[in-house]
Amino acid sequence: MLSRRSILCGVAATTLSLNPISAFAHEKDANVASKYRPQTVKYSGYKPGTIVVDTKNHFLYLQLRNGKARRYGIGVGRAGLRFKGNATIARKAKWPRWTPTQNMIKREPQKYEKFAGGVPGGPKNPLGARALYLYKNGRDTLYRIHGTTQPSSIGQSVSNGCIRMINAHVEDLYERVSLGAQVVVT
Repeated sequence: MLSRRSILCGVAATTLSLNPISAFAHEKDANVASKYRPQTVKYSGYKPGTIVVDTKNHFLYLQLRNGKARRYGIGVGRAGLRFKGNATIARKAKWPRWTPTQNMIKREPQKYEKFAGGVPGGPKNPLGARALYLYKNGRDTLYRIHGTTQPSSIGQSVSNGCIRMINAHVEDLYERVSLGAQVVVT
């Protein structure tokens, strides 16, 4: 006779084996410095729901109510490649498709030309588990807040301009942010 515990353990094991992408998306969190893990901090100055990206200190803040924010560690674009200014989240995607920009291909053809046709979503895709698309004046800026396959880049300025997060962290942010959310990148 099967016990309730045996059944629950079996269901959990089956779920993980049938959904390896979700398991992969979360396993890298342990390799990130504790200061870059999501936490609630004192923070104010913006309307609740606003995302504030502090590129200098490698933090993204989601403004909450009562002078608090959800803070996440991020990786950002290297000098000259990062987005600055205001934008709006006009699109969100789970396991998004990625295509390098024409500028990326022009700068490093040996690295990016082979991906010019795009890469389907999945655990090896550079955009990771989720992407929030930044628009300005109704136009796609080509910058994203997205997951990463390179968790060691969190706390660094190494990307082609986008804002990178650990997959589990961007999944958390994705669920908390609505389309139309304002983004301020400093």
